[in-house]
Amino acid sequence: MAADETKPTPQPVVARLTRAAIFLVLTINPGRESETAVRSMCADLAGLLRAVGFRDLEGRLSCVMAFGSDMWDRLFEGQRPKDLHPFKEIRGVHHAVSTPGDVLFHIRATRMDLCFELAMEIMARLGDAVATADQVQGFNYFDDRDLIGFVDGTENPVDQDAINAAIIDDEDPVFAGGSYVIVQKYLHDLKRWNAIPVEVQEGIVGRKKFSNIELDDSVKPSYAHNALTTIVENGEELDIVRDNMPFGDVGKGEFGTYFIGYARSPARIEQMLVNMFIGRPPGNYDRLLDVSQAITGSLFFVPSASFLDGVEPDAAPAMSAPADQPDGTISPSRNEKMDGSLGIGSLKKEV
Repeated sequence: MAADETKPTPQPVVARLTRAAIFLVLTINPGRESETAVRSMCADLAGLLRAVGFRDLEGRLSCVMAFGSDMWDRLFEGQRPKDLHPFKEIRGVHHAVSTPGDVLFHIRATRMDLCFELAMEIMARLGDAVATADQVQGFNYFDDRDLIGFVDGTENPVDQDAINAAIIDDEDPVFAGGSYVIVQKYLHDLKRWNAIPVEVQEGIVGRKKFSNIELDDSVKPSYAHNALTTIVENGEELDIVRDNMPFGDVGKGEFGTYFIGYARSPARIEQMLVNMFIGRPPGNYDRLLDVSQAITGSLFFVPSASFLDGVEPDAAPAMSAPADQPDGTISPSRNEKMDGSLGIGSLKKEV
C-alpha cells in the first residue's frame, strides 16, 4: 500500500464485545485463480458487510479480515508488515501447536444468525479458492464467563486505550491502521477442572470465582494466569485487546475457549504465551494448561480497511522469497519448530 496523505481507517479490531462470533480460518488453494478470488474479497468485504448488516442495524455486525505470513507475498505487492511471521510452536511443560492458516475472518454481532449469514456469503463468494482449516461458533456465556466458570476479559482496554494497544501507528508507517492477531483454540477437561476445589481454582486464575475480584498480590500465586499474562516493559504495562469466546459440542463432550488477541506488535502476545507454556521463571508455568489444551495456533496481520479497499483483484505480485525479519527468532517457515511459548489467553485480559 502506498503511503497516503490521509490517516488509514482501521478494520473494526476494537469493536465492542458482542454475544456471538464466528472464527473462520481458511487456507488458499494453489493457483492464480484462487489468489485472485481472495484479492477480490478484500475490496468486496465492506459491501457484503453492509448488505447483511442492513437487515438489523442494531445487530452491530462487523468482520475483520487478516492474512498469514506464508500467503502475504502471494497476494500483495510491495513491502511486508515488518513483524509478520508464522506462529511459533512452543514446547514447554505443555505444548502450543502451530497450525495452518492463510486467511482469518473474525465475524461478530449481537445475533448468531447475522454472523452465520455473512460467513455463508463469504464462503459462497470464495468457493473453490479456499479450504476450511477451522471454523468455530462462539457464544456469550451468562455474565461474560468462560466455561470454567470465571469472568473472561475483565481487564480488556477500551476506547483510546484499546486503540493504543492494538492499532499500529508510526512504528510501521506503511501499515499504519493495521494490527496483529493471534488465535488459539483451547479444549477444557471440565470434569478434571470441576474436581479442583474452588479456592485452588481461584489461585490458578488469580481472581475470585463468583465476585470476580482480583486476588491481592500477597496471596496470589506466582503461577496465576493473570500474573503470567501481565507484561511490563520499561515500567509500562503492555495491553492487548482480547475477544475470547466459549464454544462447545455437548454431544461430543467438547468444551473450550477460542482465544483471540489483537496487538500492535505480536511480541507482547508471544511473551505472554512463553510465560504460560515455559513459565516465568522456566518451570513456573500456567497451571490452567493442566486442564486446557491448545489444539490450534496461528498468527495473522490485519491490514487497515483502507488497504483492503485499495486491493486490485488482478494485481498479482511477482513471486519472491519473503524478506528476512529483523528478529531471526521470529521468522521461521511454517514447518520450522522451535522452543518458545505462545499460550492461552483464555481467561482475563490481564496484560
